[in-house]
Amino acid sequence: MSILHLSITASDPEDVAKFLAEIMGGEAMPFPPFPDSWIAFSEADNGAAIEVYPSTHTLIAGPEQVNCKVGDTDPSPTFAHVALGSVLSQQDLLNQAHQKGWTTRVCNRGPFECVEIWLENRVLVEALDSDMQRDYRAGMTMKNWAAMFGFRR
Repeated sequence: MSILHLSITASDPEDVAKFLAEIMGGEAMPFPPFPDSWIAFSEADNGAAIEVYPSTHTLIAGPEQVNCKVGDTDPSPTFAHVALGSVLSQQDLLNQAHQKGWTTRVCNRGPFECVEIWLENRVLVEALDSDMQRDYRAGMTMKNWAAMFGFRR
């Protein structure tokens, strides 16, 4: 399985998309299908991307395909989050997020550590440098998950 893209909202989609592109080693560009939206591509340039919509936008099921509904700003936090492999070091991740004034810290999730970055202090990104990615891949297996929580397999 691979997640090819996901979408989030931000009060400044361009700024957030550029930040995400930087930590993924890629590039941010406007996203013309929806007004005032941006897309952050990863370094691999294999289609993996994050679409960033204004916090006034909501995706809805249109009559034939997805549509964009523009309404009031939704500044509330969200439970949805993403873990991203980064080309940056742990210290660079911390520095970049601190420069934005966003809450950021190194956290231990058990089988791996990550740098929690709260985009605009609202949307959680768990950013993993190369060592963290190695630990994540080694630790986040079905066998290890079952053992950690005492599930029978």
